Amino acid sequence: MKVNAMTLFQFLRKTVPVFALIFGILATIFPFAAPDADAVRIVENRTFQRFDGWGVSGAWWAQFVGNSPVDEEVARLLFDGESGLGLDIYRYNIGGGEAENPASRIWGGWTKTESFYVLNERTGRYELDFSRDANARRMMDLAVRNGASGIVLFCNSPHFSLTASGHASGGLTANASNLPRENYQRFVDYVLAVADHFVALGYPVRAVSPVNEPQWGWGGDWVGQEGCHYTPEETVDLLELFAVNMMRRHSPYALSGPENGAMSKDWFAYQRLYFQSPVLNAFCDTYSGHSYWMDNDIKGKWLAGKRFALCFPRKKFEMSEWCELPCTLDSNSIDSALYMANVIQQDLTLLGAASWQAWTAVGLHGETGGVVKSDTLLRVNPAYTKVSFNKRYYAYRHFTAHVESGAFRVGVLTGCSLDDVAAVAFKSPGKLTLVMINNAAVATAIQLNNTGDRMQVFTTDAVRNYERTYDGACRKQLTLPARSIVTVVITAGG
Repeated sequence: MKVNAMTLFQFLRKTVPVFALIFGILATIFPFAAPDADAVRIVENRTFQRFDGWGVSGAWWAQFVGNSPVDEEVARLLFDGESGLGLDIYRYNIGGGEAENPASRIWGGWTKTESFYVLNERTGRYELDFSRDANARRMMDLAVRNGASGIVLFCNSPHFSLTASGHASGGLTANASNLPRENYQRFVDYVLAVADHFVALGYPVRAVSPVNEPQWGWGGDWVGQEGCHYTPEETVDLLELFAVNMMRRHSPYALSGPENGAMSKDWFAYQRLYFQSPVLNAFCDTYSGHSYWMDNDIKGKWLAGKRFALCFPRKKFEMSEWCELPCTLDSNSIDSALYMANVIQQDLTLLGAASWQAWTAVGLHGETGGVVKSDTLLRVNPAYTKVSFNKRYYAYRHFTAHVESGAFRVGVLTGCSLDDVAAVAFKSPGKLTLVMINNAAVATAIQLNNTGDRMQVFTTDAVRNYERTYDGACRKQLTLPARSIVTVVITAGG
């Protein structure tokens, strides 16, 4: 990852008194002229990461929305490229089976999952039964039918029968690993059997991700969902076993992980041991993590991204999970849309994310009107007969509709009067896509340096939702409405 110059310059201007000196030094690193005060300049010859796709998780809504009256509508809105978001990646949750655990400690209904393990009472052993989890499998099928080109199979926890506590919600004591080492191989066999089953059925399984947020202290007194704590050493040992078994089986999918929950102080400890492992360093080219708890932390994200790039220059980072935490914003407001758009821009430019995936796509909410606080993209009513849009759905579409898998991020510079404007740009054959976020409370006029023939402009603000506001010959001047997200698509030819 190379640092996005626009973001770095803005950060330094705001935080470093001797910016003029530092700007002179950086000018030798980023050899392009400073833009005019109101200019947004795309630097096509400065390329960064290749983008691998947009996605969303199926936890935990899929097991309830699947086989409901709105399942096809939800799948279209998420994965269809014409009328929906056009997402590439669907994350299927291989559940830990708490919905079937008679001793389950999880208090929530949605966060208990089915599994493919069924107890054979005659033998006393758990056996595979792929007829289970029918609703979630239905949503995965609809995702693929509507355009999803990659399935990631992830686990919040091993099956409860494999755990030390007998619960997929974590150990009886927090911060203790809940998977005994003697059960590592059984867990590996289970996950790979599920993956091979779906591959045999023709599903485009791109990766398995068996470790999710290992640094959190799952269990103890908090049992709101399935989860499992692992130390960095335990994480590496388990994932090495996955890698070895996948190599022996010639698995046609990748190993993803370990999906750290945040860029906290121990984040790098997992990365370091992960890539110090000869097996994982050779077998894995991507490190997955979640962008929680650092929203709008420009300095923290830049430092995390820079450290990853310097230490692991041949590896990719993917942002595999994010939602607003804690969820405090009105889901129907432009505030929530701007919030999400800024996080995506920061993850792409500061972390160099090669893919970006939202967490829960669908939430369950009543039709009460007024303020709704939901961390999801869509909402369904309790009868599963009506779908409603959160404002952040449209924020996501500004990126997903025009930045295709295979596009390369390119440089963007903004003038000194545009401190409230965040931007990111991508280049693909015959097309430039520029997404700008105007966080200012006033409209902002900008100057562009585009050289294309045709321009399309899409706008989301307080009253518009991903509305096409211009379609015609390329223009050099543009006004960003107050508190808005604006996507400019520039193409050559008619």
